[in-house]
Amino acid sequence: MKSTTALRRLAGTLPLLALLACGGDSSGPGGGGGGGGGGFSLSLDVQPILSSNCALSGCHATVGAQLGLDLSSGRTFASTVGIPAVELSTMNLVTPSNTAQSYLVHKIEGTQASVGGIGGRMPLGGSALSATQIATIKGWIDAGAPDN
Repeated sequence: MKSTTALRRLAGTLPLLALLACGGDSSGPGGGGGGGGGGFSLSLDVQPILSSNCALSGCHATVGAQLGLDLSSGRTFASTVGIPAVELSTMNLVTPSNTAQSYLVHKIEGTQASVGGIGGRMPLGGSALSATQIATIKGWIDAGAPDN
């Protein structure tokens, strides 16, 4: 009887496994399979970019985060989504579904002056993010900037 119950449980999970397997390839932007948000995941797609380029000691890491902007893992969403930018208080750092009104996008593209912002392109003193990395961040924002 135990093996019959186990087989029924397994049979019940097969459709779910098949659905998950069809999630697509995770090699490109939005492919992280982060569970919603148009395929873009904060934790799987965006956070690795921020962690390796922005959430560094002396920049936007927990201790001494510049302008109070902490882009460390687990803190990015609360620090950016719906939060006014220090350099341009009339614009949020991240406005869900609206990259044009997201100051973070302007800072990483170097277009902050065109919207009334100040300072340099981010990451300051480092290499600019690649077009793919920027597209990933923009894709997450366009997908509603989910906390996933």
